Amino acid sequence: MAEDAAAAAMAAASLTDDLEPATCRTRIRSILADGAARAGERVVVGGWVKTGREQGKGSFAFLELNDGSCVANLQVLVDASVHPLAPLTATGTSVLVEGELKKPPEGTKQRVELRVDRVLEVGEVDPAAYPLPKTKLTLENLRDVVHLRSRTNTIGAVARIRHQLACATHRFFDENGFLYVHTPIITTSDCEGAGEMFQVTTLFSHAEKVEKELEENPAPSESDIEAARFVVKEKGDVVAQLKAAKASKQEITAAVAELNKAKENVSKLEERSKLKPGIPYRDDGTVAYENDFFKRQAFLTVSGQLQVETYACALSSVYTFGPTFRAENSHTSRHLAEFWMVEPEIAFANLQDDMNCAERYVQYLCKWLLEHCREDMEFMVKNYDKTAIERLELVSLTPFQRISYTKAVELLKNITDKKFENKVEWGIDLASEHERYLTEVIFKKPVIVYNYPKEIKAFYMRLNDDQKTVAAMDVLVPKVGELIGGSQREERLDLLKTRILDAGLPLEPYEWYLDLRRFGSVKHSGFGLGFERMILFATGLENIRDVIPFPRYPGRADL
Repeated sequence: MAEDAAAAAMAAASLTDDLEPATCRTRIRSILADGAARAGERVVVGGWVKTGREQGKGSFAFLELNDGSCVANLQVLVDASVHPLAPLTATGTSVLVEGELKKPPEGTKQRVELRVDRVLEVGEVDPAAYPLPKTKLTLENLRDVVHLRSRTNTIGAVARIRHQLACATHRFFDENGFLYVHTPIITTSDCEGAGEMFQVTTLFSHAEKVEKELEENPAPSESDIEAARFVVKEKGDVVAQLKAAKASKQEITAAVAELNKAKENVSKLEERSKLKPGIPYRDDGTVAYENDFFKRQAFLTVSGQLQVETYACALSSVYTFGPTFRAENSHTSRHLAEFWMVEPEIAFANLQDDMNCAERYVQYLCKWLLEHCREDMEFMVKNYDKTAIERLELVSLTPFQRISYTKAVELLKNITDKKFENKVEWGIDLASEHERYLTEVIFKKPVIVYNYPKEIKAFYMRLNDDQKTVAAMDVLVPKVGELIGGSQREERLDLLKTRILDAGLPLEPYEWYLDLRRFGSVKHSGFGLGFERMILFATGLENIRDVIPFPRYPGRADL
């Protein structure tokens, strides 16, 4: 067995003789975490120069190097005898270097630095053209260089926080027995019923293609088709004559092949004659979507909820976590055209179960960040929001307040020392100012508002016995307001049909959804957490465009 393993290793090695050796690079995060304890160790480090300066009359240079593994930089010292210094010191330059970790002189803030004796790779930068200067750019300006903004401390910290929140999400649901389900991005049903959806269609590109094709190769005329049909008749006659004359099998086969070719030509000409420029319409003036790619209208999803319900009604506890889309022409700091949602769905669960799960999940995320992202959170406290860590600690340790929508409206209507821009009255959809007042001023902790008026909530939410409200709930947190929206789903077939129709929606696209109520209906609940809103809440940043890697909003879809 040992001989076989050795032979296999030698054979594998011989196949990779023409490749460079693997780069055994050490992350800067691990070096800085250990500090002076690693002094004397040889390492290979790669990163981008934050700042560089020549010292000792050009005899050596200090580089502040960052590889994205943490917000802090590693100080790197390069001697001019090792490599020319000028190409190394410009901000944005990438380097891969090897050397020995040293304990710096007393009185310096660094606990460890790298003395370089080999420069392995350099990616040079033209300082005059590099769009990220040493001076701080505003987050708004950084959106104009979205392909490079991840090199800044802020966006790097946000990326690490976002990563940890994603890890925590999967960990929480896995620990609680949920299965991760990938729901479709392209859908034929509107979950929210608002109609603000991006349409997925090939009709326009197909129309352009047909128009171009007809310009280059006009459609055949009726006389062209008749001529082709006459050729078919001639070829058919030849086949009949050969059979009557008892010709050889080879002759008949060749003639039949010619006949089939002629028939195929007629079919192609007839098909091309049907080509018409422009979008296809029906006789009643509506678009003929039966000619589209999916043979019906299709959209980018606004939510994976409806689809993930199908798995909840078979596998009990499931969740989906993916991109969702809204074609809302909004320019506010809280809206994106493309964003991510975490949507769990739980079978045999009522509204109380739903609220319990949502509270535990949010608290889990907060605790996770405090344990796994302390350095980046401290960066946010120092630069953007002094209360960010306090807020995470508050939410992670404090039971959420639960209050009915009706009671919340009563409390807000009785406020005399605050004038709201949006008037408070029963039946309104609470605005962000109302939500934040509840959680930041009245209760000073997270709040779950439940039992909303049915008119302002989606068709799938369970109708309460009062016939006026539905079993819906929103989780409100300081800084952001609504973080989670959820509900107990309507499991009663007749009531769900009525709710769909009352929402002005046709039943046909939701027949599959109604089947879940026809065949083994089950009480079930779920919610959706806006992932970017959770990052806003955690970081204290003001604009949602700064917490997603590639923001899409009206007029902007860079890269």
